Amino acid sequence: MQYNAPVNEMQFLLKDVFDADRVWQSVPALAEAIEMETATAILEEGAKITQSLIAPLNRDGDEEGVGFDNGVVTTPKGYKDAYQTYAESGWVGLSGEPEYGGMGMPKMLGVLFDEMVYSASNAFALYGSLTAGAALCIAAHGSEELKQQYLPKLYSGEWGGAMDMTEPQSGSDLSGLRTKAVANEDGSYNITGSKIFITGGDHDLTENVIHLVLAKLPDAPGGSRGISLFLVPKNTVNPDGSVGDNNGVTCGAVEHKMGIKASATCVMNFDDAKGYLIGKVNRGLVAMFTMMNYERLSIGIQGLGCSEAAYQLAANYAKERKQGKGAGRGLGGEADPILVHGDVRRMLLDIASTTEAGRALSVYVGMQLDLAKHAEGDVQKQANDQVALLTPLAKAFFTDMGLESTVNAQQVFGGHGYIREWGVEQLVRDVRIAQIYEGTNGIQALDLLGRKLVANRGDALAKLKAQVEAELEGLSGAWLPQKQQLLESFDALIAKVGDIANSSNKADAVNSAATDFLHACGYTIYGWMWLKMVLAAEQGEFEKAFVERKGMLARYFFERKLPKAHYHLSIIKQDPAAVMAMPNEWF
Repeated sequence: MQYNAPVNEMQFLLKDVFDADRVWQSVPALAEAIEMETATAILEEGAKITQSLIAPLNRDGDEEGVGFDNGVVTTPKGYKDAYQTYAESGWVGLSGEPEYGGMGMPKMLGVLFDEMVYSASNAFALYGSLTAGAALCIAAHGSEELKQQYLPKLYSGEWGGAMDMTEPQSGSDLSGLRTKAVANEDGSYNITGSKIFITGGDHDLTENVIHLVLAKLPDAPGGSRGISLFLVPKNTVNPDGSVGDNNGVTCGAVEHKMGIKASATCVMNFDDAKGYLIGKVNRGLVAMFTMMNYERLSIGIQGLGCSEAAYQLAANYAKERKQGKGAGRGLGGEADPILVHGDVRRMLLDIASTTEAGRALSVYVGMQLDLAKHAEGDVQKQANDQVALLTPLAKAFFTDMGLESTVNAQQVFGGHGYIREWGVEQLVRDVRIAQIYEGTNGIQALDLLGRKLVANRGDALAKLKAQVEAELEGLSGAWLPQKQQLLESFDALIAKVGDIANSSNKADAVNSAATDFLHACGYTIYGWMWLKMVLAAEQGEFEKAFVERKGMLARYFFERKLPKAHYHLSIIKQDPAAVMAMPNEWF
């Protein structure tokens, strides 16, 4: 697959739309680490490594898949050498803590590199992503001893990381966990149990895999309140940091999946494996969810990365493939490129208008994560509030649009889109999992509507609307109709939250409305991103074609995509009977 990282678009977002230099200079911890010249260099180097090293592995890795023989997991040909180069170049520790060997780069830059890696190869990206997530959790909640011993090796990519939550009987509802932890006299714990669907649970890319395992102590309270989090290395770690014998951690099987076939999805068994408490006893979910905002954003970006890769394939194909006559838009030959046909253009515009808005939102959420981590006072509080509101939206909407975009791209190819060698069918298969793992999109929708909005009667959306109005003060008169359309969409969202909050059966009302509401909210916030991009393009010094293209995509979005917000709101009713009334036995 040929992939070209959209570096210029990414620089535009950082420099012109979100004024990253100003943001970084306002926070001492970031001002010391980064400025725009460095960020540009990182993006350019990221483009080189994803285009030349990772993307060429994508199709062959999918064809070969992960190997499993007598308990040993192997990755496809070329993965091990590529991962070593990737790790040695510092990419695993890009946003890691500098005092333990990370590069300390802000998340609003990191999300753009994440997109590049996912565009190049979903499966390859997951190994580094899970390692970075494990390191984030250890940095936030681990003891100083654990940080000193494990973080440098994780940031360097010498060791991998994995999150071990799901069990056969305990998926989205973690209260049924059966994995046990028994305390030892030396302060360690023996961990016994099995976990399933563990991404990167075992592989041959690194000399050790560090598992973050949810388990319960014998005297733990019932339900999710009794879950603790433990660091459990696959192989023991000696006092000098060298790797010792196996620690009672083995892979029982690898899953045979629809997509991401070069990513090792493992059944992991823990047999009196020695582990170390992270955070406090019975507070494991608090520790784990510190990293979940980052991981859910990362998985959302999997959807963006697939959308961008699919767009590039489809747009290039549409320019080259000749079929039919273009009704005045053609080139006058026997047949015209299919790009001249309206329905092909519609599909490409759908992909481009949602992908570029999603990329902008990913940078914005990354910025809020940076401020939540490094800022102080009211700025930090506001950032935390926005992270809580926007993370479930980003995870679910990015990935829902990711599947829609890859299917649209496949449709542009026609019959060739169903054939493996063109590459787009792999993107359809790979992106599908992103709607499921790290919390299904339905659960993200319930979190957004029920916990983040109905619980405070839409206060967070009202505050966001006020922010949007202030930010768009400088819009030219030509864009005032779109601004009004956007603000009306915010008003409709806020009103719908009020309707649901006043419902006589609030729980069922939320359950029946959540996914449609999330989509309405997603289209609305994408509209905000488009007007921010238009404003930045018109006020900056750009080539005429760049500014006009942004304007055309924005107008397309407001004419053809934002109205979907009102459609989704129109089918949400206070009375949830249409969804909830049918007796269980009739299904």
